[in-house]
Amino acid sequence: MANSFSFQIYAATADLPKSWDQVAVDNIFLQTHYLQVLENSAPTNMQCFYIGIFEGSDLIGVALSQYLDLNRLESFGERDQCMKTYVRNFIFKNFASHVLFLGNNMITGQNGYAFSKTVDFKCISDLLLDCAQSITTYFKGKGIKIHIVSFKDFYQHCSDELKNYGFKAVYEFKTQPNMIFELQESWQNHEAYIGAFTKKYRDQYKRAHKKGDRIAIRELSLEEITTYEERIYELYHHVAKNAPFNTFFLAKNHFSVFKKHCGDRFRLTGYFLEEKLIGFHSLLLNGNVLETYFLGYDEQIQKEKMLYLNMLYNMTQFGIENRFKKIIFGRTALEIKSSVGAEPVMMSGFIYHTSAWVNRLLPRVFPKLEPTLTWQQRHPFK
Repeated sequence: MANSFSFQIYAATADLPKSWDQVAVDNIFLQTHYLQVLENSAPTNMQCFYIGIFEGSDLIGVALSQYLDLNRLESFGERDQCMKTYVRNFIFKNFASHVLFLGNNMITGQNGYAFSKTVDFKCISDLLLDCAQSITTYFKGKGIKIHIVSFKDFYQHCSDELKNYGFKAVYEFKTQPNMIFELQESWQNHEAYIGAFTKKYRDQYKRAHKKGDRIAIRELSLEEITTYEERIYELYHHVAKNAPFNTFFLAKNHFSVFKKHCGDRFRLTGYFLEEKLIGFHSLLLNGNVLETYFLGYDEQIQKEKMLYLNMLYNMTQFGIENRFKKIIFGRTALEIKSSVGAEPVMMSGFIYHTSAWVNRLLPRVFPKLEPTLTWQQRHPFK
């Protein structure tokens, strides 16, 4: 690492340098009001660290790290009940239960660090690896052995650059792609977007819209989110525990804390049937990028009313009408997301095990732990 660079690790947002948000200005996921959301409503098995990177005495970079204790997790995921899942869960419990992430394990995208000036990839590589080592040593001093260190979500050009330096010795992995929807400037309104569909996908939209025509949809205020907090969590938790793999579950107060700290930059929309909350989706406004966040729904009504597909259309409508450049739909449900226009963008992560012999096995073992993914990309536009 270049001699002029140093870093400091903080455990509380109150201790962050005053210029932190000036460095993180282009990414809400690194700004203090979002970090305060994590601080006040992180998953119960997560501890966050905030990293300030200095050139001399000037703060020029910020980064996020998260420690996860998977022993405190109620379930790794209940959807895939098979021998492969049991073996995977046994391995995670015994060899990978203490995990350190450099980056944000709660969202998809390259949101782990930001700099206020150009920093070459050799320095970035050295800084990330040194920060991971420093936090690992901190936990060792507390009697906790970090099993796995993971550097999360890099777009291809960044991972290629990092591999020229310290990361060439770290195992690179690719998981499900990030589904990103680049919105066309010519779509001035929702009708223009629907008009760009082929007949098949226009018919799909009409069918979904008709199925959901009795559902009342409205954005919820902080007071309403607080009122419906138990139900919101119940709907979220149902979806989360049926995911193929989990490393955390949100705190019950997460959405109200998010709204309290981020205000209009966080939007939670409720779906009501006969005045009962049957689903919700949430969005984060990140500059000219619209980030989809967690959602939840009643499974039975979701199938009957095509609720999830209607949520995707509604999030897209919000993005178009508010002139966002793109929507980050994240991983999972790849096929249905592609049916509304999102396209897959491959991302890389890097991972190493702190046990040398386990680390040597990673290239052979890791691919076998990933759930097999088979999907067909849809092309909905003319």
